Amino acid sequence: MSDMEISFPGGKKVSASWHGFEIATDQPAGGGGEGSAPTPFDLFLASLGTCAGIFALGFIQSRGLSSEGLKINVSFEVDQATHLLSRAVMRITLPAGFPIKYKDAVIKAAEQCLVKRTMDNPPAFVITAE
Repeated sequence: MSDMEISFPGGKKVSASWHGFEIATDQPAGGGGEGSAPTPFDLFLASLGTCAGIFALGFIQSRGLSSEGLKINVSFEVDQATHLLSRAVMRITLPAGFPIKYKDAVIKAAEQCLVKRTMDNPPAFVITAE
């Protein structure tokens, strides 16, 4: 098991130390923060798109194809009653001249994203305090 350390540098800021990186979060000014960094939920949403992106990019690069123009747009729907994510839609814009025979395969590659697969099979959460 790996340990991530969470710290509280002031105000509504919460940071995570992980593998030598300091990952900063903050709340928007309207939520009592300074808006100096993404919220934790923003980072979660970004992790979905960037994870799918690295798998799509890896597929394209492994075939020696150009990734110029590759883009993924992610749209999110939130359940207004629960305030939880209810749907994420990813639209991959393929590079110009991308071989159509690989279209389904690049989608399948993006679906292999570890973040998405973890959400498909969520872990157990254990929270304790000392």
